[in-house]
Amino acid sequence: MRIEIDEDLCCGAGTCALVAPGVFDQNDEDGTVILLDATPGAEQRAAVEEAAERCPTAVIRIT
Repeated sequence: MRIEIDEDLCCGAGTCALVAPGVFDQNDEDGTVILLDATPGAEQRAAVEEAAERCPTAVIRIT
């Protein structure tokens, strides 16, 4: 699994960081997403998929 994000479209809701904190974090200045691990292991798959589904601006892509 590989994750790509579009930081320019992120609204800073923070759902991704709450659902998958080992993969996503938030910028302290504006709250936008920070990708901590672009290739997380299979054990993170369910959390990453949930984060992508819950993202209000759909900035998370999983390939």
